[in-house]
Amino acid sequence: MIEVAGDRRVVAGFGPASWVRNARAAGEVTLDEAAAPAAIPVLRTYIGEIKVTRPYFNANPESPDDAIAAELQRHAVFRLAPTHQVAEATAG
Repeated sequence: MIEVAGDRRVVAGFGPASWVRNARAAGEVTLDEAAAPAAIPVLRTYIGEIKVTRPYFNANPESPDDAIAAELQRHAVFRLAPTHQVAEATAG
């Protein structure tokens, strides 16, 4: 998990992972998958701060936005919503 601009995010840092496929397929977890351009600064921060996962990326923190965006195919970025926000969103 990484926090960027006050939002908590989960990144599939090691590439396509079972938990990502399961979360997408199950439809029972509330994860908001971020798309470019919102995911680009998150992924850039992740690559810069979580150094152990750098070998799994073709881009680096200084790469242009399009190179970071290309990583989203393999490294999904999700926004974690607090439980009360999830309940409010589904009740409305």
